[in-house]
Amino acid sequence: MMPHVLADSATMVRRQVQHMRRAPSLTLQVMALPVVFLLLFVYVLGGTLGNGLTAGAGGRAEYVNYVVPGILLMAVAAVATGTAVSVSLDMTTGIVTRFKTMAIGRVSVLTGHVVGALVQTFLAVAVVVAVALAVGFRPAAGVLEWLATAGVVGLVTFALTWLSVALGLAAKSVDSASNLPMPLTILPFLGSGVVPAESMPAGLRWFAEHQPFTPIIETLRGLLLGTGTGGSGGAAVAWSAGLALAGYLWARRLYNR
Repeated sequence: MMPHVLADSATMVRRQVQHMRRAPSLTLQVMALPVVFLLLFVYVLGGTLGNGLTAGAGGRAEYVNYVVPGILLMAVAAVATGTAVSVSLDMTTGIVTRFKTMAIGRVSVLTGHVVGALVQTFLAVAVVVAVALAVGFRPAAGVLEWLATAGVVGLVTFALTWLSVALGLAAKSVDSASNLPMPLTILPFLGSGVVPAESMPAGLRWFAEHQPFTPIIETLRGLLLGTGTGGSGGAAVAWSAGLALAGYLWARRLYNR
């Protein structure tokens, strides 16, 4: 039974990769969005915001190091939005109904979307990191820190992808599927992705400090800049695991229904 499910899942992953190759516009879009945000924040706002980080002495060079972890999470969220759209397309075009009449592992259809999103996300993250290095990003991470960074990105991608799969299944149309994951793109702005939470008004600061994206961003920042993760690492893993479990259970219930 298990080899059969793994073979079916591999087929569905190949299907998603073929979709990415034949319709590259969505992949290019999810790569372009975080790059545009990176260039906007670094070159338009970076000088002023960077000076605020170090009492007037940081500037653009300081800010690019600060903002890159938040941009990486925006890249993950952008791919998650695309995944919700892809799942909704499958549900509304009738292909899933056909799959259900075939002798294939039921979970393999959703597994294909999840693994395909992981591939797409790491491509997007690689592009963001390359552009960030070109505009002045200077990480202090060693090999182990880079591997840990990849692990955190993979974990949060896995979590947000299952959540976006559930949102795609819950959506009544493709248009609504593209809108439901929008909070995932906004949350980095309402955390420590763009500016420190300490600089926000009291109510917004409380929200920024207690929402799931802030410890994930702080963990990535600590790993990449060599400042240590402190207690944010455990919180990032806990939030990611909780979101992954909730998204998986919700998606499985909707798909079985």
